[in-house]
Amino acid sequence: MERSEIVSLLEVINQQVNSPILGGMEEAYEELESMGLVKINRESVQWAAVMTPAGNAYLGHD
Repeated sequence: MERSEIVSLLEVINQQVNSPILGGMEEAYEELESMGLVKINRESVQWAAVMTPAGNAYLGHD
C-alpha cells in the first residue's frame, strides 16, 4: 500500500470514533493493523477499526 493510500484511510478512521470496515476493504485494514497503525475490533458483528498511538503519530497527530 502506498503512503498516500495509508494516509487517506487513516484520515477517514481519525475523523470517526471508529471506522466500520466495509466489504472489500478488509485486506487494507488488516494491512494497517499489521503495521500497528489501527486496531480492528473483531468482537462486533460489523468489524471496526480505531486509531492506535502509532497511527496518530503517522498522521502527525501526536
